[in-house]
Amino acid sequence: MIKLLKLEYYKNLNYQPFKVFTILYFVILIALLFVGLVDFDIFGGTINLKEQGIYNFPEIWNFTTWIVALLKIFLGLIIVFSISQEFSNRMFKQNTIDGLSRKEFITSKLLTISIFTIVSTLIVFGITIFLGYQYSNTKESAKVFAEIFFIGNYFVKLFTFFCFLMFLSVLLRKSVFVFLALFVFWIGEGILSALEVYSKVKGMQGPQRNDILQNDFFITHLLPLESMSSLIPNPMMRLNMVKMMGVKYEFHYPTESLIACLVWCAIFIFGSYWILRKRDW
Repeated sequence: MIKLLKLEYYKNLNYQPFKVFTILYFVILIALLFVGLVDFDIFGGTINLKEQGIYNFPEIWNFTTWIVALLKIFLGLIIVFSISQEFSNRMFKQNTIDGLSRKEFITSKLLTISIFTIVSTLIVFGITIFLGYQYSNTKESAKVFAEIFFIGNYFVKLFTFFCFLMFLSVLLRKSVFVFLALFVFWIGEGILSALEVYSKVKGMQGPQRNDILQNDFFITHLLPLESMSSLIPNPMMRLNMVKMMGVKYEFHYPTESLIACLVWCAIFIFGSYWILRKRDW
């Protein structure tokens, strides 16, 4: 394992975009977590997200993980460029000639993905605790850790997304094709989700329709991007100004989505390994 980590380190050390994007990602990630301290002028009024409760326990876990998860595509660039350059620069072929097995190659990439995911998760956890204790209206132990599971969901979401990008990178080899495929996949899932929702609520009215949307199970929620998205719901319904309108926030732990993400992780990892073994590189 140490040998593979050293190999990845020396490869990426000489790859300038890797270093630049890595530094930028973590700088932006940290800055984004402090977004609630900034006043925003919207429609002639001033909104401060801190005053809207985004740093209150336990909601803060939902807010911070959802906000920084928006940056996952930025870190995904690093993963894709790192893997794609292996094939474009013929580094993979040279490494296999030098004795690196397909299994070791996949393991080295998984180690890189794991390190990025762990470091990102620890930063989010540390800053969330700091901001919560600084600005939360309550610091009761029961509320502080009531929704800490969002940190675990964030880890799974990030790791699954990176495994997906690793699979696409091994399959397509060129970064431009990887991001094009990701975009097409995202659009495709959106269309399938819309069609499934339409088929279930067609002809229904009012409360019955809302009940189906809120409580019914949708098969498309088990698709890769949909299952990742379901792990951390949009927390904007938890803002103080939304609560004042009488809007209720309901959250049921997405066990099915969590299981789906773990299954997709296994599929992407073994799929990547299978492609490497079957192709003549």
